[in-house]
Amino acid sequence: MSSDEPQQPPTPTGKPKKAKRPRRKGWRRLIPTWRMVLGTFIGFILLCVGLFALGYALVDIPPANAMATEQSNVYLYADGTQIARDGEVNRENVQLAQIPKTVQHAVLAAEDRDFYSESAVDPKAMLRAAWNTVTGKGKQSGSTITQQYVKNYYLGQEQTVSRKVKEFFISIKLDREESKDDILEGYLNTSYFGRNAYGIQAAAQAYYSTDVENLTTAQGAYLAALLNAPSAYDVVAHPENKGRAVARWNYVLDGMVKEKWLPAADRAAMKFPVPDEEAHAASGMSGQRGYIVQAVKDYITTNDILDENTLATGGYRITTTLQKKKQDAFVDAVDDQLMSKVDKDARKVDRTVRAGGAAVDPDNGKVLAMYGGIDYTKQYVNNATRRDYQVGSTFKPFVFTGAVENGSTTQDGRAITPNTIYDGTNKRPVQGWDGGYYAPENEDDVSYGPITVRTATDKSVNSVYAQMAVDVGPGRVKETAIDLGLPSDTPDLTASPSIALGPATASVLDMAGAYATLANHGKHGAYTLLESITKNGTDVELPERETRRSVSREAADTTTSILQSVVEGGTGTAAQAAGRPAAGKTGTAEEDKAAWFAGYTPDLATVVAVMGQDPDTGAHTSLYGATGLARINGGGFPAQIWAQFTKKALAGTPVRDFDLELEDGAEELPLPPTSPERSAPASDEPSATQEPSEEDTAGEEPAPPTAESSETGEPQTDGGTGDTGGTDGTGEDTGDNGVLNDLTSPSGRRSPPAAER
Repeated sequence: MSSDEPQQPPTPTGKPKKAKRPRRKGWRRLIPTWRMVLGTFIGFILLCVGLFALGYALVDIPPANAMATEQSNVYLYADGTQIARDGEVNRENVQLAQIPKTVQHAVLAAEDRDFYSESAVDPKAMLRAAWNTVTGKGKQSGSTITQQYVKNYYLGQEQTVSRKVKEFFISIKLDREESKDDILEGYLNTSYFGRNAYGIQAAAQAYYSTDVENLTTAQGAYLAALLNAPSAYDVVAHPENKGRAVARWNYVLDGMVKEKWLPAADRAAMKFPVPDEEAHAASGMSGQRGYIVQAVKDYITTNDILDENTLATGGYRITTTLQKKKQDAFVDAVDDQLMSKVDKDARKVDRTVRAGGAAVDPDNGKVLAMYGGIDYTKQYVNNATRRDYQVGSTFKPFVFTGAVENGSTTQDGRAITPNTIYDGTNKRPVQGWDGGYYAPENEDDVSYGPITVRTATDKSVNSVYAQMAVDVGPGRVKETAIDLGLPSDTPDLTASPSIALGPATASVLDMAGAYATLANHGKHGAYTLLESITKNGTDVELPERETRRSVSREAADTTTSILQSVVEGGTGTAAQAAGRPAAGKTGTAEEDKAAWFAGYTPDLATVVAVMGQDPDTGAHTSLYGATGLARINGGGFPAQIWAQFTKKALAGTPVRDFDLELEDGAEELPLPPTSPERSAPASDEPSATQEPSEEDTAGEEPAPPTAESSETGEPQTDGGTGDTGGTDGTGEDTGDNGVLNDLTSPSGRRSPPAAER
């Protein structure tokens, strides 16, 4: 050792002292040492072990929860009158041995494929579910079947930290005290499957009218799929969700093949097992009660007010917006105008007749009445909320609203107003559309030639409205419909010229909400079915209803003005029987599988649909021949039901006229006495009980009325084609300005309007 190196002084033992470790300075002080990291980790492990031991010691397996001694949910009309109680638990416990192995495996494939090999809890799945929930990927469950059983039978559905902690420890204890078979049996007997069915046996009866022992593998897979979202995956109650339900059913079966519980050949041969239409519900749900209860439940769960399992625990007092007198008036109107004429013994087609209706207060969006069907225990699906029938020409007002809202013009640059003339020639190709050839036919292949928008709306002329959709832009038409109130996920709401003809499959209630926006001068707020929900005297928070201007007042009011013409002299004259100023539109689905009337007064927006559905297969069927008539259209039974209901619902209230602010050029212009637009009496309109005869229509082409330009007072011409002279596309001489010189039809009479699509 060099003599120059500093020496440590010797210790009493004669050994030199060790040099002190230099103290860390600056930023190095912020970095923990390995001793600190190790100490913290060991401390954390000891803390977790201690907390686990403490929790395990303190948490006992409790007795069965309140669901075993179930409480009722009480549903009330707005005035407090009781609608129904749904508290009667539909459950019949069965032993695991009674449940076919394939059905057991289907449930495991759907919910917990490692059930027999895993522990009672899956921390990895719980952390993954928590992370997905926190990061906005939606609420997800990381629960095993054991945890779900504990939640169903011992605890409750509330989403709290304390409940999750209890569930964790009870599951571990239960897994040590009971066999996997016992836990699976308990789970299958306590799970909710929808249709008020608790347990697999009740579900087998509710969906397939059979005992659990007789369930096929395909049926068992469907019931297993329901566990994920019971009401949403009921393809009878929600036909619009069938695609999602079938996808979930396929997931279950594919999982069974993957786990070697089902031969691939057997799986390939399986077809989706459509459940029964009838609900097999308790008698307390008969009549309209079951439809109302199910609609309110769906509203509560889809708006995230309460989840389905929480609602199922019961004890809630639910006051709806429905008014009993109006509800009764709706039932009477359907019975008087339609069902009294149905004879299922005399005509097989009468077995297919269905009806749905909904009425909304335009001022506040409250649903005041709803008609779901003849009887919930006989026809399970709610015809007021289903979204699987085309709305037909009741969609056309949204096209015109979009035209005014967007300041749209025809192909030759003229503003679109009620007085703008379009070419109503049958099968006329639309102009200005780059998406391909499209030439829709008018009902009964009638050609109208040059025709005003107002008259085209009265007669529901497809060729005019398809062209108008192109002039506005199909994408803008779709946006307008959504702004007015149609859900953005409405099936077949596609941005193409055909959107004008109503291929979209919105529900009656959706359409009532959209028409209520028109009645409310373009202000939209989502409809609501709820006044309040309480439990044990405590209010459940409801979402605040927000109202916004969806379209300008001029756009909504101008649409109202042309819809008034439909009632005054178009296809909806039957609605005049309401005795109120009214606006409305008729509609017919493809092949007459549904007929609609959507209308409103300043005080009430109501939509009625008559639908055809095979009672055995659930398939949509044509209404041709129903009630002994050749065809059913929107101006017949739907408009008649609307008129009777509206008259009774508004009885005793002041008669109000529409207060309209119209776009420039929208005022209805006077027509010559011989004009076909106003010369025919109302009795010339076809209805469900009267159709135009061959004598009335043979060889007759409806001729256009005269109309003045919105700004110059000069006649407007052929909208959508750009033609300004010569012929109008029908071969008739139009003179220099494109307007027919002869204002009347060859017979001098107005041709009756055809039914529309």
